[in-house]
Amino acid sequence: MYVTSLGDGAELRPLEVWHAGELLANIDRGREFIGRHIALPDVIGDLEHARAYLRSYAEKRAVDGGSLHGVWLDGKLAGGLLFRVWDTPTGVCEAGCWLEPAAAGRGLVTRGMRVLLDWAFDERGMHRVEWHASSVNEASINVARRLGMTREGVMRENYPHRGVRTDTEVWSVLAPEWHAVRARTAEHDH
Repeated sequence: MYVTSLGDGAELRPLEVWHAGELLANIDRGREFIGRHIALPDVIGDLEHARAYLRSYAEKRAVDGGSLHGVWLDGKLAGGLLFRVWDTPTGVCEAGCWLEPAAAGRGLVTRGMRVLLDWAFDERGMHRVEWHASSVNEASINVARRLGMTREGVMRENYPHRGVRTDTEVWSVLAPEWHAVRARTAEHDH
């Protein structure tokens, strides 16, 4: 399968059912950190639930309804990037991510999402990629900003997380905007 270098010893690869042990270990290393804003650690409590989560994304991929990609750092699974929602007929999808604490702050999500957004827009012809983040998740909101996304609004108290109703910010980037962002990024790289 594919391996895409993200630099600094990091790689983007498919995250598949046979990675259940690695996924559980990744979640265990970051259970508290990851769980501050998303429910993934609550869903993946053991190996069976890790397999079930990975299987759900294998099924999404099989019907072109989403996909899951692992971020490996120095050969160890450090987190994931995903298309939680993928709707080819409307050209709209929703991207997301998680990282264990040791991998945070290195730009891995931004670099990995650039690869996935290029694929979504250029290979798959998507028109709009959404990014949903808790209003208090500064790291996730900063990724949206670095990807050139526009903040569209806030869904107030829409997400009950660990007994607290949290607000969700909705960010997005449209295909023509993405191409402009990529052109500017390419200019800075030369």
